[in-house]
Amino acid sequence: MMKRSRLVILLVLALTASVSNAEWQRDAQDIMGTRVSVELWSDDKREGEQAMAAVMTEMRRIEQLLSSYIDTSELSRLNATASGKAMSVGDELYQLLNKSLYYSRLSEGAFDISYASVGHHYQYRESQRPDEQLVEELLPAIDYSAIHIDHDTRTVRFNHPELKISLGGIAKGYAVDNGIELLRARGIVSAIVSAGGDSRILGDRGDRPWVMGIRHPRNKDEYVVKIPLENTALSTSGDYERFFISEQGERVHHILDPKTGQSATGVQSVSILAPLAIDSDALSTSVFVMGVERGLGLVNRLEGVDAIIIDGAGKLHYSKELLMSAQP
Repeated sequence: MMKRSRLVILLVLALTASVSNAEWQRDAQDIMGTRVSVELWSDDKREGEQAMAAVMTEMRRIEQLLSSYIDTSELSRLNATASGKAMSVGDELYQLLNKSLYYSRLSEGAFDISYASVGHHYQYRESQRPDEQLVEELLPAIDYSAIHIDHDTRTVRFNHPELKISLGGIAKGYAVDNGIELLRARGIVSAIVSAGGDSRILGDRGDRPWVMGIRHPRNKDEYVVKIPLENTALSTSGDYERFFISEQGERVHHILDPKTGQSATGVQSVSILAPLAIDSDALSTSVFVMGVERGLGLVNRLEGVDAIIIDGAGKLHYSKELLMSAQP
């Protein structure tokens, strides 16, 4: 009898310790030129900490591989080499280049990683942009069709001497997806991983959905929409992320229209909901450049994808599925 009572007490103590150790855990670090954050629920604090650390390690690995600001990255080496000769690339860069070109074709050129041919001459912290003559000279280099991939040899060559690429419109989404898969492999069932404007939700928040807010483009302390979400990626592209106001009072921001080499106009913010962050990331940029009518036309053709657009006047526009779900 004593042995059985002792066993029951030990089991109760073990259960109590396990429950008290379960908690929401959070971490945030500056990686990939933005704020990367992880929030998750773990039954074991140490395992939760190790899972978050694994996500941050993965984010840094991807930064070292794909950042155009790191001279030793594979992407920087491609930019330095591919205009002169074809360069062999690794599997990850190969897959991302193919995915990027897919979205270039899908968006009819609104998404174009070769925007960097002009884009790298913008200095937003110093409130500087290239003069019109330089933009005009470099504009022919913004041409995704000049990015040639040999699928047999997995080599890449640029068919314009001034062509440069940046994966800023897709790499963070890719990194977020990788972070979620790392957590899933460790048995985490409730989490959110974010990198700047790109987030992906795993599961729910325990007894309720996650509630994600879309911020007001002109008031950082205000949300224009709040959405309950589970197992979804959400990416927002806005003209308030990296910008400066010119002497003429013009908002000069980092989302460039590939046709002009200048900041895209007509939209303040685009938020895309999709199953994967790599897709929501690329589509938020695409739709921002395309504008309300063309952008919604694209989203409404894509299964499992929704959009919320704030136009230049601050008016909200919703994709077809969101409008239908909002109706009583």
